Amino acid sequence: MSAEIKKRRPRKKRWRRFKEGEVHRGTYIVPNLFTTANLFSGFFGLINSINGHYEMAALAIFASSVFDILDGKVARLTRATSRFGVEYDSLADLVAFGVGPGLLMYLWALKPFGRLGWLAAFVFVACGALRLARFNVQVETVSKKYFVGLPIPGAALMVAATVLFLHHMEIPTSMATGVPLLIATYVLGFLMVSTVPFNSFKDFEFVKSKPMPVLFLVILIVTIVAVSPGPMLFAMLLTYVISGPVTYLLKKHKEPAPEDREESEERAVTTVSAELEKREERTLN
Repeated sequence: MSAEIKKRRPRKKRWRRFKEGEVHRGTYIVPNLFTTANLFSGFFGLINSINGHYEMAALAIFASSVFDILDGKVARLTRATSRFGVEYDSLADLVAFGVGPGLLMYLWALKPFGRLGWLAAFVFVACGALRLARFNVQVETVSKKYFVGLPIPGAALMVAATVLFLHHMEIPTSMATGVPLLIATYVLGFLMVSTVPFNSFKDFEFVKSKPMPVLFLVILIVTIVAVSPGPMLFAMLLTYVISGPVTYLLKKHKEPAPEDREESEERAVTTVSAELEKREERTLN
């Protein structure tokens, strides 16, 4: 052996080429980071509600909704959807859109009502949890164009927009304003667990067929909201919450009664049988 020791060259790390359709493990972290940001915003809103900063807590709910949209979009774009991500997203949503708005509504307006007030907040949180559980179970079987019941982010944003609207109008919370808010909290909880269909705005065929009108509509909505965020957001979200029950009642009104259906079916059967008899008589003659 020679006295000179040959220095070993460090081996270059070989990067494994991923097959088509295969996803890198690190890719799953990206959407979960947005989910963690959603959870952080929800917790930040809870702290602000406890400290009496209700407007900041309402803004935190809007921030959570942005992160909630982004985590799903990023997961689908990077093909990093997983069962872990679905469960983690549901837990984050329960904190950000269930516990956060419920506590905000209680401390801001429902506390003077005592037991009736905190029960309303609990109903909101419990119905939100049931809504999330039902969504996870029915996600593969229900049409993507409509939500079954009011989605929990919609209910939470309605609470946040109400806080911002009354703060913008400088209307103090009292027993007079608290009664409508108490009823609204129960109504939002009921709508979440109901079977009333709400538009999900996931009709991609319409967006692809008419991209320019859709883009113009988005720009118009952003401009209107930027002029006066509190009242505009409140009006838009109130319209969305009311649109579900109104559409449901209109469809129920247009549908014929069961007796009318049976009569129409009997008439159709008799007309078809009469036409068949006439044809048989013609063939015999």
